[in-house]
Amino acid sequence: MDSRIVHFITALRASGVRISLAESQDAFYAIDRLGLEDREVFRVSLKTTLVKEAKDGPTFDRLFPLFFGSGQPPLTNGTGGLSADEQQMLEDALRQLLRELRAELLRRLAEGRSLTPEELQQLGQQAGLQNAGQAYQQPWLTRRMLQQLGLQDLQEAIGELMELLAALGMSDAARQQLRDAMQGNAEALEEQVDNYVGQQIAENMAQEYEKREPLDDLMHRSFETLTEHERDELRHQVARLAAQLRSRAALRQKRGKEGTLDPKATLRANLQYGSVPIKMKFRHKQLKPKLVLIADVSTSMRPVAEFMVRLMYELSDQISRARSFAFINHIHDLTHDFEQGRASEVVQDVLERIPPGSYNTDLGASLVEFAHDHFDSVDRRTTVIFLGDGRNNYNDPRLDLVDQIKRRARRVLWFNPEHPQQWRHGDSDMLQYAPLCHAVHRVSNLAELAEAVDRLFD
Repeated sequence: MDSRIVHFITALRASGVRISLAESQDAFYAIDRLGLEDREVFRVSLKTTLVKEAKDGPTFDRLFPLFFGSGQPPLTNGTGGLSADEQQMLEDALRQLLRELRAELLRRLAEGRSLTPEELQQLGQQAGLQNAGQAYQQPWLTRRMLQQLGLQDLQEAIGELMELLAALGMSDAARQQLRDAMQGNAEALEEQVDNYVGQQIAENMAQEYEKREPLDDLMHRSFETLTEHERDELRHQVARLAAQLRSRAALRQKRGKEGTLDPKATLRANLQYGSVPIKMKFRHKQLKPKLVLIADVSTSMRPVAEFMVRLMYELSDQISRARSFAFINHIHDLTHDFEQGRASEVVQDVLERIPPGSYNTDLGASLVEFAHDHFDSVDRRTTVIFLGDGRNNYNDPRLDLVDQIKRRARRVLWFNPEHPQQWRHGDSDMLQYAPLCHAVHRVSNLAELAEAVDRLFD
């Protein structure tokens, strides 16, 4: 049972539920104290110790019966109430059925025989279950396995059997009893197959999860090479990563409040007193930055933009003022979105509202709209961050507007996932944009992105 619980916990993690080692140990401790005899107590023990957020409850409820059974009654023998003559009629009728597969299915349903592990495994292999690793595949694979059993035309088969039994002289009551039992057993068989498919998919997900690269390796993997599962793993780590960045930023802020010695101000302040006693003057640094983010959310940039926006949201308490804008070929003000709701919900809503596009990025046109409607968001205390690959599909890059932004802002930074060697090829305008920026940082993976964001608080 211990290994079963371990696989269950791994499947929960693979489905996006965050479970620490300590929480896993709490689950085993609770089970050790409360026992396994009462299935509901066992279920509640696991759910209480492993599920922290309400949104993870449905995932737990979906996976639990796949690993520990659904608690549903088994198939029943529909021939138990038949007389010896009626049982012989049933056997004769089944022999008369021309299709062997249909006869075998009806015999199984009449006798209440569930599928053996070997039969389930064979059906699963024929359906391609061994290659399934996503929950959404369960209904389709279940239908495919049931079709292999012949359940797709069950009503026709049962009707044919009932006609043969009537012709052989079986009473209406006996036939109705048999029909009801077979119908109930068919539903139980469908549930058995569905549970098996779900369990195998969950175990496949757990096995794949165990093969994943360690988090540190994922953080250094290029965004464009990550699978959706790997992106999910990194999404769960953004809050932890932001907490580390927040701690470092808070430490810098504390040091900034103490200030650094200002020699000129000290001399001026002490001239009238002859410097006896000397009064020290310190230069205090404004450490909480005022930020404006202008992010490319086209198809090629969407993964990078998502993680950048998530980090910005998580670090909002370390920023004095933030304005967020997204563009493909028009500018979208996202500031209001990020003043409410949780990061995961807000990011998803924003990305759904601005559908991705390929080959239509136009920063120049977006900057025209930005200059017309939002130029007042940039002043001498503002750090402006452009997030994009600098590719404009050969449209006018509007370098003049970037230069105007630079003149108004404290700093202009560019975060670009591409290697500088790529800037010389295709429709890239980065060689023209770069001289107009105070710094350009490569952000091809989460580690580089976190480092670039960390520098904002220097």
